[in-house]
Amino acid sequence: MSLSNGRTYLAIPGPSVMPDSVLRAMQRPAPNIYEGEIVGVAETITRDLKRAARTEHDVALYICNGHGTWEAALANTVQPGETVLVPATGRFAHGWAEIARGQGIEVQIIEFGKSTPFDPAAVEAALRADTAGKIKAVLATHVDTSGGILNDIPALRAAIDATGHDALLMADCVASMVCDRFEMDAWGVDVAISASQKGFMTPPGLGFVFFGPKAAAARGRIANVQRYWDWVPRANPQMFYQYWGGTAPTHHVFALRAALDLINDEGIEAIWARHDRLARAIWAAIKAWGQGGSLRFNMPDTAFRSRAVTALSMQSPDAARLRAWLEQKAGVTLGIGLGMADPGSPEADGFFRIGHMGHLNAHMVMGVLGTIQAAFEALEVPHGPGGLDAAARVIAAA
Repeated sequence: MSLSNGRTYLAIPGPSVMPDSVLRAMQRPAPNIYEGEIVGVAETITRDLKRAARTEHDVALYICNGHGTWEAALANTVQPGETVLVPATGRFAHGWAEIARGQGIEVQIIEFGKSTPFDPAAVEAALRADTAGKIKAVLATHVDTSGGILNDIPALRAAIDATGHDALLMADCVASMVCDRFEMDAWGVDVAISASQKGFMTPPGLGFVFFGPKAAAARGRIANVQRYWDWVPRANPQMFYQYWGGTAPTHHVFALRAALDLINDEGIEAIWARHDRLARAIWAAIKAWGQGGSLRFNMPDTAFRSRAVTALSMQSPDAARLRAWLEQKAGVTLGIGLGMADPGSPEADGFFRIGHMGHLNAHMVMGVLGTIQAAFEALEVPHGPGGLDAAARVIAAA
């Protein structure tokens, strides 16, 4: 007998749960890719993506994941032999750095570890030391999905401005956009990247690169950009296929349109408030459970904790046992502890993540928390009492 039969629940930090209307939007025959409905849809998508990013600037659409948007952002702004500065707070900052190296770009990393947000003062000091102006961009992860750390992008903008340095500010918002507050124009971000499979509630496969005038000027000084990654024809297409660099990902387009309708209907401020409240309910439960066992937050300070994903640790191998029980016995899948320890090492069994992004409401959160508490009981994992009560109080207070 298993209690996992029925609809399963994916509580990983992406791909996120897809709403029924998004799934239905894909259940249709292939459309004409040259004219008709699909052409008009693309124009509305770019408009509403910019609304979600809080920008009046340009957006380029790509058939790729977040790794592809890393490459696209760099291909249009930084040339081989030039330098980027990476304040690293987890696995995904290092991932962007690896992409840069692969493009022949020099990388200067300021390492802050896996459980600490970046320090804008350290970035400021590195830029002041760059008297020759070799650094062309600062690559910052708004939320590093591996550790659930929410970095302070406005403080980073202020640090750059204090130096008078000309480096672009680029923000990786793959995990954060639509979930954590992000204001591209108000915060002075030159390039922001995101993707379809998290806050945008759409299948993986679409990447978005938003860029302002300073980044557009940087593109102008680069003689040769790889044709697929060039954002100029994508942001200002003369023909429909130029949005996508070729054949449109038709069913992803319809899915994204349906997701953006939901985002528009709820409103971005309300979405941010919902994510904040539901994240705090999860945190309240974890805090209570942690009073009587080894369960700990990767980021203790709530000010630097993402509203989209919470990274946790437990005495090894309790996290691996917990994840296995939940998936096999209760139909709930939690995220692995990506990048927190070497894969295959005993330490890796002590980390896991809860994704709480996109299509999410109170009963979904309480359901996940209830099954986690059941797993604690079934596996005899030490934990403090009152986790569900604490979460319920947070939700009730809304």
